[in-house]
Amino acid sequence: MSILRGVLFNLYLFWITLFMGLGTIPIRLMKNQTLALSCAKLWARAVLAGFTRICSVRIEVTGRENLPPGPLLIASQHQSFFDGFIWMTLVDRPDYIIKSELTRIPVVGPMLLLTGMIAIDRKAGPKALRDMMRDTKAAHADNRQIIIFPEGTRTLPGERHPIQPGIVALARQADVPIVPVATDSGLFWDRNAWLKRPGTLHVVIGQSLPPQQERKAFTQALESAWDDLCTTHTLPRDPVDNSVDPENV
Repeated sequence: MSILRGVLFNLYLFWITLFMGLGTIPIRLMKNQTLALSCAKLWARAVLAGFTRICSVRIEVTGRENLPPGPLLIASQHQSFFDGFIWMTLVDRPDYIIKSELTRIPVVGPMLLLTGMIAIDRKAGPKALRDMMRDTKAAHADNRQIIIFPEGTRTLPGERHPIQPGIVALARQADVPIVPVATDSGLFWDRNAWLKRPGTLHVVIGQSLPPQQERKAFTQALESAWDDLCTTHTLPRDPVDNSVDPENV
C-alpha cells in the first residue's frame, strides 16, 4: 500500500506542478515577486493537501507560538522533500536557502528564483558563503523568514550529520530570533520517491536559541535543542530502520 500511495501521489505531484507551473508564466513575464510567492504558497498547500489525503498522513505542528512576527532564522532538521513545502504554509514570507541545482528544474526553477529563494552554489567555496550572508541580510531587512537546513543535506530519521559552517556564520550576523525545529518527516515521505507511509507526521518548533558567537557553542546549543525537542515529543534521535513498512508488520 505504501508503494501504491507513493505512485498515486507522485502522479498528483507531477500534474499539479505542471498545471500550476504553466499557469504562472504570465507572472514570470511580469517578474512580480509578490504574486510569485503567493502562487508558490498555493502550490505548497495543494501539494500537502494531496500528500495528506492520498497517503493518509496527518500533519501535526507544535510550537507555533515560538514563531514571533517579523524576520527569523529557522534552523530545521531535514529528512524529506516535505520539509521544503511545509514552511510555505507556516510563515508569512518564507525564504529557503536552497542548492543552486534546484533552480535548473524546468517550470519550478524559474519560480524559485522569482520568489526570492536564496540559491547557493556549493562548488563556489568561500564566495558561496559570502553570497549567502549578503542575501540573507537583505532578506531579513525585507522582513522575511529564512529557512535553512543546518546539516546541509537530507538525513535519515534519527541520523546525525555534522552541522555545516554556514548556519554559524548566519547566526553571527543575524540580529533576529534563531528558531530550532525538529521533525520526523522522513518516516512518512521517504527518500525513496516511491514510498509514502501513513501516520502522524510531526513538526516541532522550539524556543529561540540564545545568541552565540563561537562556532562550537552555537552548534552544541542547536544540537541540544534538537535533542530536547526529540526527547520531549518522542521523535527519533537515533538511526531508525525505515525499510520496514509498518502496514506489513
